[in-house]
Amino acid sequence: MHRLILVLAMLASAASAQGLRDGETVLSAADMVDTLKGHTHEFHDGGRSFFSITESYSYTYPDGGIAYGRYEIRDGGVVCTFFNHGFERCDTYVRNGNRLILINQDGLRFPVKSVSGDDTI
Repeated sequence: MHRLILVLAMLASAASAQGLRDGETVLSAADMVDTLKGHTHEFHDGGRSFFSITESYSYTYPDGGIAYGRYEIRDGGVVCTFFNHGFERCDTYVRNGNRLILINQDGLRFPVKSVSGDDTI
């Protein structure tokens, strides 16, 4: 019984450390591949993240500027982005029902407005 309580406490602290809210689940490794590789995520501010199937990455800002780099999918719903200009960050993707949400490494939350894909790129 004590082990069960300890395991549940560790899971609860891991979830709160990731900034999860009620009803949210972290994407599995398979879901991350399916959701990211070859797809563009558009955010509500008009910004767009493109995750190439070759693991190159670009972010198009709402004003049209573009930052390029590469990305790595990691365990626990995490994607790390390494920009060509030297900036790096790791974000977590979660799902709440049908909503896909990016939580950046600072804990800021960005719901994904739409996901589109072209698996030939």
